[in-house]
Amino acid sequence: MALTIYGKQQSRTSRVLWLAKELGLQYEHVSIDQRAGETRKPDFLKINPNGHIPAIRDGDLVLWESLAINEYLIHKHGGPLAPKTTEDWGRFYMWTMWAMTEIEPQANLVYQHTVVLPEEKRNPQVATNAREALKAPLGVLDGALGKSEYLLGNAFTVADLNVACTLSNMPRVNYDLAPWPKVAAWLPKCTSRPAAQP
Repeated sequence: MALTIYGKQQSRTSRVLWLAKELGLQYEHVSIDQRAGETRKPDFLKINPNGHIPAIRDGDLVLWESLAINEYLIHKHGGPLAPKTTEDWGRFYMWTMWAMTEIEPQANLVYQHTVVLPEEKRNPQVATNAREALKAPLGVLDGALGKSEYLLGNAFTVADLNVACTLSNMPRVNYDLAPWPKVAAWLPKCTSRPAAQP
């Protein structure tokens, strides 16, 4: 099997696994747990010297960074989730980078300080500030989804996958998306897809 995906499901690895399943790829999933120190073991550091997950090996090619991996996989395999025009590729990159810079840092802080960290290490103010900081980008996303059902038009694409994955923990932290009705309708449509399930 040519493609190997390294990383734990409950991490950014989930977006790579999601896309691999959407594309119908055959792959081996090697669960690597960062919290257990497995990313610092010599064998894994040969794959990703940064000591982070996810990473992939596809034949002789090794890649890290989940969004770069997804860009590579969609370029290589195409299919119905791939952007169709040069303009759509541009918008795909825009939304992917936007998710990484505008949504993911704040969404991760909310998740860490609400669910992941032990109770004594959680800082409610950090979570509150991050929830507040998400309001502006959620407004941007809601506005875009007011123009079409999905980010690149009326069909689900890898752009939706990349953005939805950054917001997929919102239900677990009880983030109320009601002020952004388009986002509130779009997110479960994305995350309920069969390929998005662990």
